[in-house]
Formats: sequence, C-alpha cells, structure tokens
Amino acid sequence: MMKATVKAPGTCGELVQGTIDNINFHVTCPINKYSYVTVELASHMQETICKQELPKTVQAVNKTLDYFGIDNLKAIINVRSELITGKGMASSTADITAAILATVVALGEEISSEELTKLALSVEPTDGVFYDGIVLFDHVSGKLYRYLGQISGLSILMVDLGGKIDTLQFNSRNDLKELNKDNEPLTKQALKLIEEGINKQNLDLVGKGVTLSSKANQNILPKKNFNKFLSLTNLEGVLGLNVAHSGTLLGILYDAKQIRVNKIEDKVKKRIGHFNMEQLKLINGGLTIIDDSSDWERKYKYG
Repeated sequence: MMKATVKAPGTCGELVQGTIDNINFHVTCPINKYSYVTVELASHMQETICKQELPKTVQAVNKTLDYFGIDNLKAIINVRSELITGKGMASSTADITAAILATVVALGEEISSEELTKLALSVEPTDGVFYDGIVLFDHVSGKLYRYLGQISGLSILMVDLGGKIDTLQFNSRNDLKELNKDNEPLTKQALKLIEEGINKQNLDLVGKGVTLSSKANQNILPKKNFNKFLSLTNLEGVLGLNVAHSGTLLGILYDAKQIRVNKIEDKVKKRIGHFNMEQLKLINGGLTIIDDSSDWERKYKYG
C-alpha cells in the first residue's frame, strides 16, 4: 500500500484582497496552524473514501489520480485539521492542496505548482497558501500569480468575530465585481505598501497596507466594531489590522519584540468585548511532506 502525509498551513484571512483590472487576487496570510492529510492508495477498493466525509477532498484526490492516468487505484483519506471552517482560515484549500500533493507523493510522482493550481481550482476557488513564501494569487481563475518574498517577525492575534460565511456564496454575489472595482484604487495602494514592506523587510509598511485593505473591505463585508479594533493600532508595537475578506476573522498584527500580546488582549476585552482570540505567527507558505514514522519533514519543491 502506497501512503503519504502532507501538511498545509491555514490562514488568518488575507493581507490584501480585491481586483486588479477586474481580475481577482489576494495576498496570502499563512499562519502556524495546519491541516494534515494522509492518503493511502490501494487496488482492492471500489471508491475513494474520506474518514471525515469531505467530498471536495475526495474529488481532489480522484482528479489527481485521473490526471496521472491511474484507473486501478483508489484512496483512503484521513484529515486532521487545526483549522475552523467558514471563518476565513482557508481550511478547504489546505485540505484539498495537501490531499493532492499527498496523492502525488504516494504515487511516486512529481507535480508543478501550475499543475497543482489547475487541479485545486477545478474543485473550487483556492487560496494561494500552498505556494512558498508570501504570494499574490488569483483565487478564482489562477490568471495572476506573483511571488512577493519571505517575511518574518510578524505576530497575529486572531479574533473570531462570530458566525460563518459560505465562500462559494460570497464569490457569487451579484454586486461583488462592482464593489471590488470601486475599491481598486485603495487595493492597489495597499498592495504597493505591502510589496515595498516585504522588499525592505519593513513591518510598519506591511501593517499600513494590510490596514488599508481591511478598511476598503468594510464596503463589501463589514466587520462589527471595526473602528474600535482600528483604535488599537495606536498602541506601540501594534502594526495593523487584517481581515478575512470573505470570512469572519480579524487579525491584529503586532511585533512581539515591542508589545506583549496580553496587553492587546486586555485592551480588546476592556474597549470592545470578549471574543475567542488566539496568538499566532505569520509564516511563509508552502506544503510540507511528513514522514509518519519519524519527526522528519521537508518543504515540497515543485517539479
């Protein structure tokens, strides 16, 4: 039996999201929470099954087997996820992309990032978190991709504002195209600040760009108490606010060398209210192959 395990990071929303010349894009916001997907291939099975009953993940594995011309094998999929669905953590993307790569590795094959993109997008709109580093990516059609660089030293206090959003329904909103078009000047400005910030490793610039995109998103999917959260950026060491542009999360970006997270949490409770909050790190994206029999793991380099 052929078997492989891959982990994919989730996200705390996006650093930027909108359109450029009517083409959808976002800038990834990978975090240190993951989905772990194990795929076992076997010839005695009639159909691919997922123990957690995730039909999109099953579809992704079957499409991958078809892509490599495999018709005599099916899969058992096991998903262990640290990500919450319907919030803006890219939970579905993490499951799907990890499952695709786990299938590829179990087959002893290689895959390019372009091939993985096509397979994932054939299932549903996809976050670019499976790419290495921080990237700009068209999550709807894959028309745009740009590597922006690596980033370090940025911490996030993730705040769950409550409720859930269906991403597919959000992306099919009739007014979304026009609202994104209205936001394009701000979105482009936000992107420019973030690109410059990553190039210069200037976290203040990144924070400014992220906050600008979050403000623009208030015209599309407003977050309750946004201005109260925005006031926290006056604290020394708090760099900005990001949001899940199609979800219910808000991220308070901060430099852990300048401010203790407990101070931020206390300010949230006193000024705004009590929320589920979690301390996270912004990491560089990409998929990682894990050896189940040891602590060994390696970042996958696309073929």
